[in-house]
Amino acid sequence: MIHTIFALLIVLANALLPASARADVMLMAHGYLGSAASWEQSGIVQQLTSQGWERAGILMTTPAGVREIPAPGQKAKNKIYLVDLPSIAPLTIQADHLTPMLRLLNARHPNERFILVGHSVGGVVLRLALVRGEIPRASTLITLAAPHLGTPRAEQALDATDDGPMEIVKDFFGGGGYQTLKVSRGLYFDIVRQHPGSLLFWLNHQPHPAIRYLSIVRGDPFAMGDILVPGISQDLNNVPALRGRAITRIAGVGHELAWPDGMLLLSLLKENKK
Repeated sequence: MIHTIFALLIVLANALLPASARADVMLMAHGYLGSAASWEQSGIVQQLTSQGWERAGILMTTPAGVREIPAPGQKAKNKIYLVDLPSIAPLTIQADHLTPMLRLLNARHPNERFILVGHSVGGVVLRLALVRGEIPRASTLITLAAPHLGTPRAEQALDATDDGPMEIVKDFFGGGGYQTLKVSRGLYFDIVRQHPGSLLFWLNHQPHPAIRYLSIVRGDPFAMGDILVPGISQDLNNVPALRGRAITRIAGVGHELAWPDGMLLLSLLKENKK
């Protein structure tokens, strides 16, 4: 009887603890042609660390497995892991690279919640991992300028790199930028505007976990989008499986990460603690 009462008191005490007492792992995934450094160079990580989040490390995959560049914050209450993904690869390949990193973090932090933050294509990769059931303790997904419904820019890039009689001329005059477009074709096929049979169409109609979804949409103040992704595509509420479930914020006009994104993330994280 005493043990039962004691157990009930522990449950009650845990229920009454403020949300801020819970430990969180933030996993940040970069976008196309980005890297883990994108979060540092934009000043976003610095803003997060100034408010109590600590760098825990950078994760990447190699033929030998997951490689880690550790940082001191792995034991901190609120910690940040950055991932390096093959950003020009198709969505499923990027998600496959993410899988062993998630296994490592799930084993290292077995009782902590995961907050997922993805920029551009990185936001779609994280959502794909969620739907595949690879992040069991996820509490929040935040995406910034992500092409959830696809983008016509991908279709333009496919047209521009379609092999044909002018291929040699394109190759000669296009230089390194054109070569990058060519090797990115697999990804472009994945992020064309969704249509039946496409990966995005499949993903957008799959059951999504019952967590908190937030989308940061470019095009302040009218949410028209940026030069790469239309605003309607960036809004998670337009994903059929998430209609009406997401919180949307409009911020910035360019596609790239910028330091004001850090301020907005901190605001959203504070709301998430309530």
